[in-house]
Amino acid sequence: MGHARSVLDAPVGQAVDWAGPHPPAARAREPGASPPPRTPGVPVSDAALPASSEPLVHIAGAREIARDVLVIPDRRVRLVPNIGLIGGRHSVLVIDTGLGPDNARQVLDFALDYAGGRELYLTTTHFHPEHAYGAQVFAGAATYLVNRAQAEDLAVKGAGYLEMFRGLGEPVARHLAGVELPRPDVVYDQAHRLDLGGREVRLRATGRAHSRGDQVVTVPDAGVMFTGDLVEARQFAIFPWFPPHDIDVSGTRWLAVVRRLAAEAPRVVVPGHGEVGGPRLLADVRDYLQLLWDETWIRSAGAAGEQARVEEIEALMVRRHPEWSGREWIAKGVACLCAEHTG
Repeated sequence: MGHARSVLDAPVGQAVDWAGPHPPAARAREPGASPPPRTPGVPVSDAALPASSEPLVHIAGAREIARDVLVIPDRRVRLVPNIGLIGGRHSVLVIDTGLGPDNARQVLDFALDYAGGRELYLTTTHFHPEHAYGAQVFAGAATYLVNRAQAEDLAVKGAGYLEMFRGLGEPVARHLAGVELPRPDVVYDQAHRLDLGGREVRLRATGRAHSRGDQVVTVPDAGVMFTGDLVEARQFAIFPWFPPHDIDVSGTRWLAVVRRLAAEAPRVVVPGHGEVGGPRLLADVRDYLQLLWDETWIRSAGAAGEQARVEEIEALMVRRHPEWSGREWIAKGVACLCAEHTG
């Protein structure tokens, strides 16, 4: 498979190929795009951070989950993702950057040391700030590649999400200081096979689910799947349903995506947030989304008002999963599914 040239040189909807010998430097987003208006007071990842919390990536926790496949775990700290590194003979792929330049510099330094001279690539599972808003740090050191829908999310929504996240408290705003929204070096349409040298990594766009540009990364020879926020461990699914500013999340399509992923039965699943696990993680999310869909549909024709409907469903979900965090996302999920039922 050929490399891909910059998305800047190709019209939307057309596959691209880049044949440059070295990773091109990432470029700052050109001014002029209209970001969505800020949505004050909405939850963005698990919830707004307490004033004393720091969304710090801890490199010291990195561990190998398969041969030449590492995870820097989130330690269940809000707004910290699980970060991956996948190695082959001549290249290493980094998955997600952490929130802001300071976290990303730690990740890049670790990746350069781990790579030991091997070529670096970077990808992000979707465009949300704790996953992608450190990519600028990798410019010139790694080739940044994502699917087309995610590249468009970064260009169209990136500034609005940056402003919204800065409103989540001083620690988050501090980590986002100096962020420059990245423009990927390589953009693919639906799927991309990346040869790391004796190991192929597969990047796949899933279509609308948690976001428009969700991406799954799999390592076939190791049976490992990185899901981003399509899957969380011991946490209710994060529905970024912020009408009218952002309504791209789709509960029905998300359910269909997770059904397909569960059918693949990977040996190891790395969620966007929470502990690394096995195929049970996919089954848990599938079953939760199915139940959320069923209960929302059953109540959609009832006499109960919207608030009563949400409270009933929240109570049911908490009884089923009392140990899960992120309860504030249940109501967002109900609202999203109600809109899909009536839309």
